[in-house]
Amino acid sequence: MNPLKTFRIPLVLTVIAVVGAGILGGPKVGLVVALLAVLEISISFDNAIVNAAVLKTMSEKWQKIFLTWGILIAVFGMRLIFPIVIVSLAAGIGLHDVVDLALNNQDEYARHLTEAYPDIAAFGGIFLLLVFLNFFLDEDKDTHWLGPIERPLAKLGHIDAITSAIAAIVLLLLSQFVKADLKEPILVSGLAGMIAYLLSNGVAGRLEESLEAGETEDEVEDAGASAHEVRIAAASAVAKGGLASFLYLELLDASFSFDGVIGAFAISTDIIVIAIGLGLGAIYIRTMTVYLVRAGTLSEYRFLEHGAHWAIGILAVLLFIGIEHHIPEVVTGSLGALTIILAFAWSVRANRLEDAEDAEAAGTRSASA
Repeated sequence: MNPLKTFRIPLVLTVIAVVGAGILGGPKVGLVVALLAVLEISISFDNAIVNAAVLKTMSEKWQKIFLTWGILIAVFGMRLIFPIVIVSLAAGIGLHDVVDLALNNQDEYARHLTEAYPDIAAFGGIFLLLVFLNFFLDEDKDTHWLGPIERPLAKLGHIDAITSAIAAIVLLLLSQFVKADLKEPILVSGLAGMIAYLLSNGVAGRLEESLEAGETEDEVEDAGASAHEVRIAAASAVAKGGLASFLYLELLDASFSFDGVIGAFAISTDIIVIAIGLGLGAIYIRTMTVYLVRAGTLSEYRFLEHGAHWAIGILAVLLFIGIEHHIPEVVTGSLGALTIILAFAWSVRANRLEDAEDAEAAGTRSASA
């Protein structure tokens, strides 16, 4: 699969956006758009890998929807409209007034968005923590990157609802270490993040299991339905499963985008410039997700998914810490990128060792023959 061909649309859009911003606002604005795109990519790179693990279970139709409508939601919904809604809810200001602030009083808008960060961080942090726990606390997982840590975690997976219990304990502890006026908002937002994860992941998982087990077809056939009705029922299950997974991916993307949106105001206070820059980064991440699926990268590099989930766990912790202590975005992006690079290097090393063992075994068989 040719990477240049895959990324041709994001590259063309980058040239148009950066050059256009430079012409309309000057070279500095063009540079800011490019920097914001890099910021988004660095923070959300691990998101692409985790998304790919979900996307590969979806049909080609839903993969295309993820790359088309999903990009529109990511660019305009999560990077432009959603922050406005957050400010409106957190500050108790009407949507029209928030839009007016965003366009005409960017400093005030940025202040309100920053004040809403604790709620955002609690929601996103708990959601990402559950993503992390759900991956590692799996008793059926037999591939481990950091064995001494991951094997004990996997053994905990046999305990029912262990991931939800750990997330609830973390949320309760977190609420005890923040300022008194933040306790209730943290608990409410964290609980909302937990509910969002459990609903989206639970529905998607249930529909996928039903489809694999053939329950839909069996139930309809047992009821005396025609072959046509059976096909309709199966198609309905696929569609519902695709929709549930799509919604899960959008929530996951939202959890990653919060940090980028807040951090972007350190670079620019112009909401349009921010939306363009972060939107470009989101397009690269979406395209990268599809590339990873179609190129079979996760299968080839066995620890890459592990590294991405460790990066997610780190991001969740940083979101929690960021409720009361600012963490530079360069730290967030660097830690995530470093974790994935290490996982990639370990994957390459494991592949080479495996190839060497296979070659040695083949040589032994040839000699004995």
